[in-house]
Amino acid sequence: MTWLPFLLVLLSGLAHASWNILLKRSSNQEIFVWLLQVSMTILAAPLGIILIVAQGIEYPGWWFVLGTSIIHVLYFLFLSRSYMHADLSLVYPLARGIAPLLVPILGVAFLNEEVTMITVLGIMTIVGGIFIVYWLGRVSYIASDPVAFFKNRGIHYAMLTGCAIAGYSVWDKLGVQYVNPLLYMYLLALGTAIGLTPYMLFKHGLVSVRKELKINLLEIIIASGLTFAAYTTVLSALQISQASYVSPIREIGIVFSVILGATLLKEPLSRGRIAGSIFIVAGVFTVGIS
Repeated sequence: MTWLPFLLVLLSGLAHASWNILLKRSSNQEIFVWLLQVSMTILAAPLGIILIVAQGIEYPGWWFVLGTSIIHVLYFLFLSRSYMHADLSLVYPLARGIAPLLVPILGVAFLNEEVTMITVLGIMTIVGGIFIVYWLGRVSYIASDPVAFFKNRGIHYAMLTGCAIAGYSVWDKLGVQYVNPLLYMYLLALGTAIGLTPYMLFKHGLVSVRKELKINLLEIIIASGLTFAAYTTVLSALQISQASYVSPIREIGIVFSVILGATLLKEPLSRGRIAGSIFIVAGVFTVGIS
């Protein structure tokens, strides 16, 4: 992997961790995520219009935009449902750990990508680090009743979330071959915002939406900018590098979230978080040098 896509994904991880800090501080995470999508579509509308007029979109590009919007709507619904039925510390490693395992398989099968043994080692190290960060202190709990653990609906939704992440990672690798990454990101946000609107209004109502806007308007705007930057850099990296490499390296965001959580939110730095972060960093650089 060359240095440019590697650097882009590292920057994406920092931006992703930063907007997730704002998400954690919000009063209603589901509404916050939806509103930052809406905010992106409003603030970036001039850019989207200019790019459509200046560059246009090749015919297959519209199908990729529609497809990624649908996958992202499913991703947000699966993620929110997983948090409804299980703790974040249980579902997050599954949601984030499945994608780095699936993407290389899908990349080889559908994108004709090549994955070396060193890359596989790096990916396994990253995935291992993710589970150490979140599950080190919960191994005995999971092992005590693994059947009940895997019967948990939250775990099912977490697995579906991981599949959605893998799906849009491979889909978007193809999509940015036809659409400028900036325009692709704008249309993705627009499609996701529209797709989530009926669910958000039905579940939460306008009163809750107004409340979240009143409390966190500035944070929503900042988070929308960080989100736009985070995934646009990933899309740019996908244009010039393999999805099998980009997807695992994105998990560096977990390390940044551990650091920001400890410094800004005063979250405890447990042995599991430190050890898992070291594994993730080692895996990321292993994939990068491969």
